[in-house]
Amino acid sequence: MPRPRKCRKVCRLPIADVFEANAARTETIVLTVDEYECIRLVDYQGFSQEQCAEYMQVSRATVQLICDKARKKIASALVNGYTLRIEGGDYRLCEGKEETCGC
Repeated sequence: MPRPRKCRKVCRLPIADVFEANAARTETIVLTVDEYECIRLVDYQGFSQEQCAEYMQVSRATVQLICDKARKKIASALVNGYTLRIEGGDYRLCEGKEETCGC
């Protein structure tokens, strides 16, 4: 039996949760909130994977897996003109009271 998934700490939800292409495609790709947070921290904020792992309270290997999966989803949506929706995932929203919080 696999280990239960660990909740990832997320400091803020996305401002926009749906991105639609102008094409008449009907397929939607779902990016989870924890995947969004990982991309926000590593690719947008410039965190190292180690810093991101500490921030989200997961291992560095988990951050690498999350980022790789998220990048593939984003690339597929951009290349194929699919709708990208951000929702769900295994996360807990930060309350802004922790020392490592960037809220």
